[in-house]
Amino acid sequence: MTPSRRRSLHEAAHKTEAPARDQTGQGQGTSGVRRSFNEAAHKLGYVAPPAASAHTQEAEAARKRFAALADSDRDVIAHAGRAVLVLGALGVVYGDIGTSPLYTEQAIFSSYKATSHITAANVYGVASLIFWALMVVVSIKYAGFIMRAHNRGDGGIMALTALLQRNKVVHGALLVTLGIFGAALFFGDGMITPAISVLGAIQGVQVATPALAHLVVPLSVAILLGLFVLQRFGSGTIGWLFGPILLFWFSVIGLIGLSQVVKDPAVFQGLSPTWAVRFFVDHGAAGYLVLGGVVLAVTGAEALYADRGHFGAAPIRIGWFGLALPALVLNYLGQAVFILHHPALAKDANTFNPFYQMTPHWALWPMVVLAALATVIASQAVISGSFSVAKQAVQLGFLPRLRVLHTSTVEGQIYVPIINWLLCVGVLALTLVFRSSNKLGDIYGVAVTGTFILNTVLFLAVARLLWGTSKRKLAPIAVLFLTVEVAFFSANIAKVEHGAWLPLAIGLVLSIVMINWRRGQVIVTRNRVAQEGPLNEFLDGLDSKQPPLIRTPGVAVFLCRDKDTTPLSLRADVEHTHTLPEKVVIVSVDTVSIPHVEAFHRCAVEVLGRGRFKVVHITARFGYHDNLNIPDALALARKQGLLERNLDLEHASYFVSRITITPTNDPGMRGWRKNLFIAMARNASSAIDHFGLPGDRTVIMGSQVGL
Repeated sequence: MTPSRRRSLHEAAHKTEAPARDQTGQGQGTSGVRRSFNEAAHKLGYVAPPAASAHTQEAEAARKRFAALADSDRDVIAHAGRAVLVLGALGVVYGDIGTSPLYTEQAIFSSYKATSHITAANVYGVASLIFWALMVVVSIKYAGFIMRAHNRGDGGIMALTALLQRNKVVHGALLVTLGIFGAALFFGDGMITPAISVLGAIQGVQVATPALAHLVVPLSVAILLGLFVLQRFGSGTIGWLFGPILLFWFSVIGLIGLSQVVKDPAVFQGLSPTWAVRFFVDHGAAGYLVLGGVVLAVTGAEALYADRGHFGAAPIRIGWFGLALPALVLNYLGQAVFILHHPALAKDANTFNPFYQMTPHWALWPMVVLAALATVIASQAVISGSFSVAKQAVQLGFLPRLRVLHTSTVEGQIYVPIINWLLCVGVLALTLVFRSSNKLGDIYGVAVTGTFILNTVLFLAVARLLWGTSKRKLAPIAVLFLTVEVAFFSANIAKVEHGAWLPLAIGLVLSIVMINWRRGQVIVTRNRVAQEGPLNEFLDGLDSKQPPLIRTPGVAVFLCRDKDTTPLSLRADVEHTHTLPEKVVIVSVDTVSIPHVEAFHRCAVEVLGRGRFKVVHITARFGYHDNLNIPDALALARKQGLLERNLDLEHASYFVSRITITPTNDPGMRGWRKNLFIAMARNASSAIDHFGLPGDRTVIMGSQVGL
């Protein structure tokens, strides 16, 4: 057994050493290894393949291991203490929904006709709507049902999309398109969340000291700008603080809410759904529109599911039911008591802020600081999530190559410059235009409720098409979730005239861009394959080349789509220089629709050709969360015995093709779509950066492909 040793904070399981082989070829056990914070199950739990006696046996074993990638049922098995994982989930998962009390009831009681008069029925009705929104959307749907659907432990709408895409289900193209649109809507919400959260926190300044009200917007802009500037350095250095800060935050807001609730325990009546029903009956359509404000209480619900792969379902559920939900409910009930006892304050929408106004005066400034920290954490989670979704979209083929920088060895700590600065411009513009969380609440909700609906549809598709669940069992779930979510969505449609069209427009544009890229890539790949020609035919013709080819010393690595076609760079090298390197390795990258591919499943090797013109073909498989690095994959294959032990990869030359795409009159895409695709292709990041190639040993060869 391996000796027990501690893992560092945030160390992910797949980053740890693989089980070593003993002399019998069996993997050593891992029971003595102490795992730690953020380790995930789907990155562990496999055993090293037995040692092989020959290279061909190793290659065959690797090809067989690829079949294991079809196992999408393997879930997260936490190897850290449950309390540690719950603490980590608090810091990552609940930042957004945990800061919703800053602005939810403020928006509801200052922006809607149905709540313009403060009465016990209205206050209890709103409290009931908020409570049951949290119960149905978050507790029952996300924490209860949808958490069961996962892609090797990974959650989120992109994980569901990848799962359906890989299994080629009925109506798969439509379902994948819906998933793409849902992912695109995430970016629209990503611009609003940091702005509304930080403004909501800093507005406590004008409650503590009204004379400083003019500093709210400048302070918010400064905090947000600093947050985006610091993204390139990564958040790993302060990430360990997120959990304790959010733990303290939930404890404080729960206690402040409790201090109000004990003054009027009758507010617990608001937990009954009868008050919500009465609210709708009393106010009709005006009461229905209040759902547009209630939805603010469930912002960030998607994070419970999206971060499933980091912590597992159980720690996320424990954190929600054990701390986050009770604290939120107490705070919302406390605000309800305060509003009921101070109805005059709600008449001035500019100064009304029940979250801060019910806070003891001596604690106002500490609460402003704590709220600012909590909202920065919430914003960081949204920004990091945007980076992750963009990277997933690239590796699943829905976006061109983007420049992705890994800011630390911690899994998920990436920085995508173009996404960062686009979000920065959007967030700052929203902050400067709307200038208050209350006004931003008027445009929030359409995109997030659209995402809720799409998530439900994809979940039902997985349950029906992949699990074989009967329609009879799915019907009540579908009716409950879709009734609530369609109600939220339709109530928020009224916000479109106030600016809620913006996140919808962003989502629509991004989804068109992603679908267009996918379509253009299919056409270009088809034309490129025809231009490359069969690899076996190319290798068979090398013997008859005139003048005869000269073999040059060294190792040359060529990138190609698959083993059936000839790399354009290899064909050009042979035709123009009449030489062929002594050792030729052709690498095909296969991005599979699972979050991670373990080291022992990474590579498969095959020798192609015959006589003196043999080449080695290696297929390197990567998940959509993996760091795509070709030199590391080759070194791993050599270490595993799939490549010759003495193959000089340290001095190998890499050859890649720079494709120039030219528009043609061929059918398949409209002219504007072709121009959009070509513009995106021209601005894609370099293959050197994307595949982690050494810049000083990489040769780029140009070629043209028609579209």
